[in-house]
Amino acid sequence: MKTVFLDRDGVINRNPPNMGYVRRWSEFSFIPNARKAIRELTENGYRIIVVTNQSGIERGLYSEESLADIHSRMVAEISKAGGTIDAVYYCPHHPDAGCECRKPKPGMLIRAKREHNIELSSAYLIGDTVTDIQAGKRAGTKTFLVLTGLGQESYYHYMNIKPWKQTDMDGYYPEKIFTNLYSATHCLIKNDS
Repeated sequence: MKTVFLDRDGVINRNPPNMGYVRRWSEFSFIPNARKAIRELTENGYRIIVVTNQSGIERGLYSEESLADIHSRMVAEISKAGGTIDAVYYCPHHPDAGCECRKPKPGMLIRAKREHNIELSSAYLIGDTVTDIQAGKRAGTKTFLVLTGLGQESYYHYMNIKPWKQTDMDGYYPEKIFTNLYSATHCLIKNDS
């Protein structure tokens, strides 16, 4: 089965102002056409798995129960729009925790591979940050960067890397860059058919 991994904040929903966290459902706002994109992926036979860093849990800003409520409502809204989210994986750890699940490490993707029998080399990861792209590449997926969320900042990061300069980004460039999830979805479906 074809698989697409989606980051959440900045890809499916808008990032809260001032680099904040979505702490409750009332703060969750879908990016325009994100539900439509997920519906079209579903209709074209893709398994969709969300992989999201949620350090606000370890920072004490919201609970795992609050996050479960947000994800339950997100999945229900996507379902009402005709799409399916097959699984949601999240990392609750602080960036300094040294865990294996927090992107840019590929832990969530590796776990999903085991639990859903995914061939990562034929899967895609769509994200809006450099760390999303790094996690996808480290797991062996193809990667798309979207310019929603933190995508424009990430795009400028890539553009400022000189090709002759060794950096920690070597080998971690996305295959393609799109304005949003909907445009990435159209390309993916067209190229896979």
